[in-house]
Order: sequence, then C-alpha cells, then structure tokens
Amino acid sequence: MAELNGLADDRALLGRTSTAERVSDILRSRIADGYFPPGKRLSEDSIGGALGVSRNTLREAFRLLTHERLLVHQLNRGVFVRVLTVEDVEDIYRTRGLVECAVVRGLGKPPYALDGLAESVADGRRAAHEGDWKGVGTANIHFHQELVALAGSARTDELMRSVFAELRLAFHLVDDPKRLHEPYLARNGQILEALQTGDHEQAESLLAVYLDDSRKRVTEVYSRRVAEPL
Repeated sequence: MAELNGLADDRALLGRTSTAERVSDILRSRIADGYFPPGKRLSEDSIGGALGVSRNTLREAFRLLTHERLLVHQLNRGVFVRVLTVEDVEDIYRTRGLVECAVVRGLGKPPYALDGLAESVADGRRAAHEGDWKGVGTANIHFHQELVALAGSARTDELMRSVFAELRLAFHLVDDPKRLHEPYLARNGQILEALQTGDHEQAESLLAVYLDDSRKRVTEVYSRRVAEPL
C-alpha cells in the first residue's frame, strides 16, 4: 500500500499539471499562428494575467515549450521565443518528409476523411483573395496538420504540432510571404484532388516534390535573414 500512499500525495499535482498543459497548448497554437514572433520576450505578468493562471503554472507551461524547442530561457533575462538556425529548418523539413509522406503512403483504400483538408484549401484561397498572406501561411500549416491527422494517430499529431509550430518561427522571418506561400496554394489543391480520386501514390509523389521545393525556398530565404537583428 505504500505506493498508493505515494500516489495520494501526488493528487494535488494533477490539476496544476493539467492546467500547465492546457496553457502550453494555447501558447503553442499562438506561436504556430504567428502571434509570438522569434526573439519575442514572453512576459509572465502579461500572459499570466491574460490567461488568469498563476506564475507557477505559467512557468511550467514555459518549461514544456522549452523542451519542445519553441522557447529558450536566458539567464537573468527571461523566456524568449526561439530563433531557429538554418540547420533547424533543414531538420524540420527532414522530419516532415519522413512523417507526412509515410502518412499518405500508409493510407488504405478510399474514401478518406478529407473535409479538414478541403476546408484548409478553401481558407488559403480566401486569404489569398484578401491579400492576407500571413493567413495563407496559417491555412497552409493547417492543411498539413489535417494531412497528418489522416493517420488517425494521436502520438503523430502531438509530434507534428510542435514541428509545425517551429516551422512557423521560420516563416515569420520571411520578408515576402506572398512569394513564399502563393505557389503552394495550387499544390495543396492538387494533393487534395489526388486523394479525392483515391490516388494516394500520386498524392505522395506530389507531396515529396512539394516538401523538397519548399525546403529549398525557405532555407534560401532564411539563410539570408537569420543573421539579421530582429
């Protein structure tokens, strides 16, 4: 019974841990959507006040996101949104290629649950029509999140949530988001159409070329900008 007594002592941690995880989910989503740019100092007082959480809860959420490589703690300065290196960007795309292509390759026979993909394509086209290129970037990330979700794996979804949030940190340093994102509006549509017809082999081929072209474009632009002061 000693182990049960020990678990009883940990009961008070459950609520706090759950809250910290929820706060980290919120902040991760905000980072992924571009609200907190690379190099941004995160104020404990401001964020804690806005979310109505304690300083300890917020610090635990910061710790979780630091472990995910989205934040960095600088001694005597505070917590900042991480600035990626070119090597980080390369690794992000390597991970994307391994995971996203494997998801599409592993799809069984159609039909597939494509409503989320179709909605993301429509959101991207709508944002482009409005000249909202940051919104196009967000819709693009949502498209790839929905693509990964086709695997039906909560673990894969969790892994890729932080990868896509890191990717958004790289997107934020691109000074011409229209040039970066516009070519992929049509490509997202082509991948969707291939899946709608049940041709997942064609979808995987389109995706592999897409990711390689995107990697080259992002790293080319990023390598020029990453050394500049934020």
